[in-house]
Amino acid sequence: MSFVVRRGLSTLIPPKVASPSGIGAAQDAVRMQRVVSFYEKLPRGPAPEIKASGLLGRYQARYFGKNPSAAPIVHVIGALIVLGYCNNYYFHLRHHKNNAH
Repeated sequence: MSFVVRRGLSTLIPPKVASPSGIGAAQDAVRMQRVVSFYEKLPRGPAPEIKASGLLGRYQARYFGKNPSAAPIVHVIGALIVLGYCNNYYFHLRHHKNNAH
């Protein structure tokens, strides 16, 4: 493996905080104790699921979350039909409401 790959992988692996050789020296022991206390404070287990908030967040959680569906495509098509009719009514159909031409 190249140096770059090894360096990239080494940042993913936490240091050995409980190695006996790392806490042998007096000044090294203080540094290692700080590292150990840092890792002890980290939360354990999987991260809790974040609850969606807001209108867009709830919509995404419902239709794009664990069980995605094709409903957003149907919603977009319906919205385009409604907006198209409103546009057509405003610019054309309202002028022919009471009399035909």
